Amino acid sequence: MSSELGVRPERAGDHEAVRELHRLAFGDDEPVPALVDALRAGPRTTSLVATVDERVVGHVMLSGCRLDALPRLVDVCTLSPLGVLPEFQGRGIGTRLVADALAAADRQGVPLVFLEGSPVYYGKRGFADAAEHGFRPPSLRYPPGAFQVARLSSYEEWMTGTFVYSDVFWDFDCVGLRGERLKNAGSGSH
Repeated sequence: MSSELGVRPERAGDHEAVRELHRLAFGDDEPVPALVDALRAGPRTTSLVATVDERVVGHVMLSGCRLDALPRLVDVCTLSPLGVLPEFQGRGIGTRLVADALAAADRQGVPLVFLEGSPVYYGKRGFADAAEHGFRPPSLRYPPGAFQVARLSSYEEWMTGTFVYSDVFWDFDCVGLRGERLKNAGSGSH
């Protein structure tokens, strides 16, 4: 068997491996595995896995959200979560998953993909500071620079406004940071 990295759509048989991957990547205290389960049931969801020797080693989701633009609501996506098994991190797997997810969104005619994450990491992978491009975050609890956007080929200049997560992200309180996490992010000790 080859140790070649592959990326493919998630299958029902991958769900347990994806849950475990996110538990290991994010920690036991994080709601990410349950968030993924809930997002799968939602509309306009794309779920991709990275495999090595048929083992699921990475996962990314695109979920349907909205942009509250002045002329009308715009269907957009969020890239969240992105996870790679700890022993496979630093090998370009996350980069490949982000690229494949953005390509899938572009093929589907999605004009914008938003996320909350490291500007250093995602800035090298097609994302830019969303606030600098006329977008407003859905919460004031975002650390500086964490609200990011990738503008895809069907993006038009009038598409600016407030990004609105689907209810699932709010149900799991996965929008912005709270409490100590927000204080630590704000102090630079993230």
